[in-house]
Amino acid sequence: MRGAVGTCVALAAFAASASCADAGQVGAPAASAPVSAEAQALAERLLIVDTHIDAPYRHYRDPADLGASAPDRQFDYPRAKRGGLDVAFMSIYTPARVAEEGQAKALADTQIGYVEEMARDHPAKFAIATCTADVQVLAWRGVLALALGMENGSPLAVGDAEATLEHFVESGIRYVTLAHSAANEYADSSYDDNERWQGLSPAGAALVAALNASGVMVDISHLSDRAAWQVLELSKAPVIASHSSLRRFTPGFMRNMSDEMFEALAAQGGVLQIMFGSGFVAAPARRWETLRSAAFAAEFGDETPPAPARQAFMDAYLAAHPYPFAAIDDVLAHIDHAVAVGGIDHVGIGSDFEGVGDTMPEGLKDAANFPRLIEGMLARGYEEDAIAKVMGRNLMRVWRDVEAFASEQGAPPRCRHAASTPDLSPPRPPPPVGRM
Repeated sequence: MRGAVGTCVALAAFAASASCADAGQVGAPAASAPVSAEAQALAERLLIVDTHIDAPYRHYRDPADLGASAPDRQFDYPRAKRGGLDVAFMSIYTPARVAEEGQAKALADTQIGYVEEMARDHPAKFAIATCTADVQVLAWRGVLALALGMENGSPLAVGDAEATLEHFVESGIRYVTLAHSAANEYADSSYDDNERWQGLSPAGAALVAALNASGVMVDISHLSDRAAWQVLELSKAPVIASHSSLRRFTPGFMRNMSDEMFEALAAQGGVLQIMFGSGFVAAPARRWETLRSAAFAAEFGDETPPAPARQAFMDAYLAAHPYPFAAIDDVLAHIDHAVAVGGIDHVGIGSDFEGVGDTMPEGLKDAANFPRLIEGMLARGYEEDAIAKVMGRNLMRVWRDVEAFASEQGAPPRCRHAASTPDLSPPRPPPPVGRM
């Protein structure tokens, strides 16, 4: 997602607000050929889990009813249904500046409230899932499961740490990205050259243990290398990277994960959720963003120009330097390499829809396009079982493993729609093979 020198700054720093949720278009998406019937059928049959969609913060900045078609969005119910999406992790995102202003918990609660509102206003379309058993029940009902992930752990540092963690676990948070675009109370960020803690802080190390004990997945996306390695050493349960890609394709871009780190994450039982943004998967787009940032600095220095000046600069820069969108094959190349490095059991998807402006690759512009990703995997020779793992089964396995570890510590899963081991016997037929 967003970062101090990342895609958000490249595309949205010139808009009226400083969020990728408001970023303007950087180019017109190309027309797409119809997807194959085989790929569409697989998308409808398999369980698809996307671990990072920034709809709540986008709504906070620019409200929309996502139960209906929202033409300017990458995620809404009609798109999700066309794409076969079953589980959408809603990112509860806190910008570093909001945390510095002391408003982290309030903003997180506001965004959780919006997700609750989505489920309340559209009960036949959305429901909040707080455990893996909930996902199974909601899949049977044909309702899109909205799970919650916290991007930036700063809200957990407000007030009494134990009580605040309990508040958010009870609210449904099921993964926590420890830091974001700057070092916080818990960890250093990949975007922050000032490595305040040289990895994790003492509070961060304690938080890893507390999340393990609570059945909440620990997310190492956005962390500095030192911090991520320390999480992998400390965590007693498998770890995820909720929306990261591979550094091999974007040399020097520390926000992406090295092969060595991914090997360690896989050996620990975790999963890397490949994100889609062009600047994360393709070197030309990454170079564009670096050069644009340099041009902006040359134009304005350390000043923060008014919004009209920022927008005028962006328009002129884009006219002279069209944005080099990645292609769906770039995302597939990351999946191929991740499978080669860590194995098919440790790769998933975390799109970052609504989080990086209009930088999604051609063919993967929104949540309706998951069948195209499946079509690409079929063309590369992946069998149905392997596709099922990448599209969602691997993430569900890790989530269950995290629940199982917490249960051993005396904290069984907290479910809203099912008991921990629900009776899903007939009259409903069993779900199709591959969904769970």
